[in-house]
Amino acid sequence: MSHELSFQEIEDFRTDFHNSRNQVVSRAAMRNGLLEASFNPDVVGRLTDTFSIEVETDNVTNQKQSGRCWLFATLNTLRHDFGKKYHAKNFTLSQAYNFFWDKIERANIFYDEIIASADKPLNDRTVQAYFDFAGADGGQWAMAASLVKKYGVVPSYAMPESFNTDHTAALRDALARKERKDALVLRKLVNAGKTEEVEKKRKKFLSEIYRMTAIAVGEPPKTFDLEYRDDNKELHLDKNLTPTEFFNKYWNINFDDYVCLTNAPDHEYNKLYSLPYEDNVNGGIPITFLNEPMEYLRSAAINQLKDGESVWFGNDVLKEMDRKTGYLDTELYKTDDLFEVDTQMTKAERLATGEGSVSHAMTLVGVDEDNGEIRKWKVENSWGDKSGRKGYFTMSNNWFNEFVYEVVVRKEFLTADQRKLAESTPIELAPWDSLA
Repeated sequence: MSHELSFQEIEDFRTDFHNSRNQVVSRAAMRNGLLEASFNPDVVGRLTDTFSIEVETDNVTNQKQSGRCWLFATLNTLRHDFGKKYHAKNFTLSQAYNFFWDKIERANIFYDEIIASADKPLNDRTVQAYFDFAGADGGQWAMAASLVKKYGVVPSYAMPESFNTDHTAALRDALARKERKDALVLRKLVNAGKTEEVEKKRKKFLSEIYRMTAIAVGEPPKTFDLEYRDDNKELHLDKNLTPTEFFNKYWNINFDDYVCLTNAPDHEYNKLYSLPYEDNVNGGIPITFLNEPMEYLRSAAINQLKDGESVWFGNDVLKEMDRKTGYLDTELYKTDDLFEVDTQMTKAERLATGEGSVSHAMTLVGVDEDNGEIRKWKVENSWGDKSGRKGYFTMSNNWFNEFVYEVVVRKEFLTADQRKLAESTPIELAPWDSLA
């Protein structure tokens, strides 16, 4: 049933609005902004920067104007492992290197999906999802792990950041246009039965994607010399390493030992889900989510931190966040009090309506516990050292419960039943699922 607004109703709205309370609040909000006018100072006293358990870290990274948080968070966990093992806590890895290979691998899997779905109309919902994902920057932990497993890693100086890795919009748009145009060509060839021509075009298109990416960000090195000073100022030099040799020699990590624990209460718990349409590497690590109640994510993350290892986690960072101070707290802003409305929803309702999403990835590097009570968490972000406390954020446990959706932990921190479930056949999620 449609409703046409009447002028009488609008006059009633005006009458309701005009009272002294609303006039005072409106002046404060208009002059200072909604968030500043509703800021809750009580948060300051409880989000201090002291933690009972911390992974030793120092400098932070900066993804700048790019959607590579998932890659930064993964490489941060790896560099912390390197720093602990080789006493070089400020050692950094090149995000540009793995970003390059992500663009090539994504294009390859995109063309595969376009060819496989060529018999479906362009307005098919799944086909549209693939077209929407063309050239994208965003990702998941398994996508970064797949790139590292196949291509290894390099130090940041071996392939430094460039303008187009710091600001990815132009390259993202160019690749998206190219891939979508290529998709139309491949669909026509498939539907015409020209199989040999399809394979020739795919190879040509991939070569062009390689060229575009190399022009924008440079070609990745085949070999490099590892050179760094440790925390004791001692110099280390290891010459002529390939990126995969470097990773296999200096890290003892098997990505198959890890699982992405998820808390998505709009999905059934104690189930393993997969999101194949976001996989970026054919033959790589599939994106899977083991959906469990929140207490399991908390306990597994704490146990991994106690073992000296940082934790990749997916979250909805723009909710109740102050970039300047680095505060993350569910009561940071009292906007409902400001407007005298109720906008509160459960976590399941936020996911189901699109109000909630896994919009960012960061790294847990500490937690403050007191006799089993979690007081707050220490978070390493990838927004540079001008945000938060030199790049670190402080997160309340309530914020963790409400706005954290994923933690990547070693399977040894799961229960026996969860470890068994993690090896089961996953339930495939649609490209438009709330976890996508």
